[in-house]
Amino acid sequence: MTRSFRPDSVDPALLESCIDLGLRAPSAGKSQGWHVLLLQGQETSRYWDTALPQSKRENFAFPHLLAAPVIALMLADTSAYLQRYSEDDKAHTGLGESVEAWVAPYWTIDASFSTMTFLLALEDNGLGALFFAHANEPQLRAEFQLPDNVQILGTVALGYATEQEERRGRSASRLRKTVDEVIHRSWW
Repeated sequence: MTRSFRPDSVDPALLESCIDLGLRAPSAGKSQGWHVLLLQGQETSRYWDTALPQSKRENFAFPHLLAAPVIALMLADTSAYLQRYSEDDKAHTGLGESVEAWVAPYWTIDASFSTMTFLLALEDNGLGALFFAHANEPQLRAEFQLPDNVQILGTVALGYATEQEERRGRSASRLRKTVDEVIHRSWW
């Protein structure tokens, strides 16, 4: 994950291509409830002024993160799944009736798949990106007029990385699990 960006703009066609790849991720019933609120130019300042007000920036550990020329809010739309599963070919499942009918929140799962695919596409195209938890959700929703039926999964700052990283994240030194720690042939 990149935490230090140059302010160079990113070609809109490149962004659209990466988002298009994200749309190819798995989607229950092809509901495709992933949305991206794409902020560029002065809109990125609106994001930061809402999510990280000036008063909190003095001791911010990653000041060049704020130079990212693009901010993308990753959104999951629950209503897309209810609508899709109310259609004739899916109505028999009962999943179109309410979110409580689902054993797992596939809107979140599918939008997460799309977000990961998007992040990998950015990397493959020479862009740096950082997925992080958003702050001040009520203010973000109001500022960008986000509807209640969308869940904000997180934020992606993206652009071209600076030559040197300012500093690594706190978790960077943690050891990665081994394959043997992840694969289970039986649980016990």
